[in-house]
Amino acid sequence: MTDVLIIGAGPAGSTAAAFLVQQGFKVLVLEKQRFPRFSVGESMLPASMHFIEKAGMMEAVMAASFQYKDGAVFHHNGKEHVFNFNQKFTPGYGFTFEVPRDTFDKILIDEAEKQGVEVRYEVEIIAADFTDGKPVVTARNKDGSTEVHKPRFVLDASGFGRTLPRLLNLEKPSDFPVRSALFTQVYDFIPSGAFDRQKILVTIHPERYDVWYWVIPFSNGRVSMGCVGPDDFLQKHQGTPEQRLWAAVAEVPSLKELLKNAKPANPVTEARGYSANVSSLHGPGWALLGNAAEFLDPVFSSGVCIAMKSADLASDVLGRQLRGETVDWEKEFSEPLKVGVETFRGFVEHWYDGGLAAIFFHPNKQEKIQRMICAVLAGYGWDRNNPYVGVGKRRLTALVEASRL
Repeated sequence: MTDVLIIGAGPAGSTAAAFLVQQGFKVLVLEKQRFPRFSVGESMLPASMHFIEKAGMMEAVMAASFQYKDGAVFHHNGKEHVFNFNQKFTPGYGFTFEVPRDTFDKILIDEAEKQGVEVRYEVEIIAADFTDGKPVVTARNKDGSTEVHKPRFVLDASGFGRTLPRLLNLEKPSDFPVRSALFTQVYDFIPSGAFDRQKILVTIHPERYDVWYWVIPFSNGRVSMGCVGPDDFLQKHQGTPEQRLWAAVAEVPSLKELLKNAKPANPVTEARGYSANVSSLHGPGWALLGNAAEFLDPVFSSGVCIAMKSADLASDVLGRQLRGETVDWEKEFSEPLKVGVETFRGFVEHWYDGGLAAIFFHPNKQEKIQRMICAVLAGYGWDRNNPYVGVGKRRLTALVEASRL
């Protein structure tokens, strides 16, 4: 009998599966797509490295020769601010990688499979029932045949597929305004020295704080690039998605110059209204991980970090529950996870109102505060010793107001 059925083989599903087989449980992962497959979200955060190491996947990730990442660069109207993750407030990893997600995600799930996880691809979950907390999950295979699974527990790591939120009517509107993104990968041909490939580049539109661009370098001569903003901004540009993206890039002279030699590697993709929320993170017989639970915004690359943190918390609580202990999913999973989610939420809100730019580009920055901000940007959104974590949302607002004076 399967102890745990995991929906989705992305970073949340693969690390949760590894954590659970390490505890001796039988785990089955069902994935709708065939891996490797494209996924956006290529910029990792240093805090994720702890979970990769704990899952026993570090050696494989290190061997993949991904682009080393040690910080982030923010640009706006000729001003630049650099965060070096090794100068953060919170102890822990000060580096990570920029990763093509098709390769990265395949490495993680392959490593989980090597540890004893059973993985099946091209399987879609079409029904789920949790009457009396006893999961009954119906899956449809590629050939159209169906199977019924009766595990002891289900973890939904389906990401943007949001399988259980849809099937159990858990979805609710996000608090964030509707935003859109256009993104792609290109062969960048950026001259050596013109761009620090060890850092993600985030550029704010010259006239609008609510429009921003990312450039994420890979070790294979490509970059991931995209533009995020209110739907009306991206819709004002005419033509194909590719024409609209490059028209948006052309509004930022420094970015246009940096990418002037770029050649297409992938088609341009458009995402609209991507932020999402749910009414509950758990229930009898199930729990939601990562983006299946809530997706905030791509601005600080927090998606994979939150996914892995949720996998770590859930696998600990679930392991104890399956061994017969009494657990409290709200106090031991939901509430701790929300500490980091709410921390990132506060940063996202002040990003779009220009507050973080006021902090980043203030002429008299305090080093200690910058180190605290850097720690959150590095993914350490659960460090209670950091005043800007958790209830620190109020402190961040106060800092924003002071920086604007």
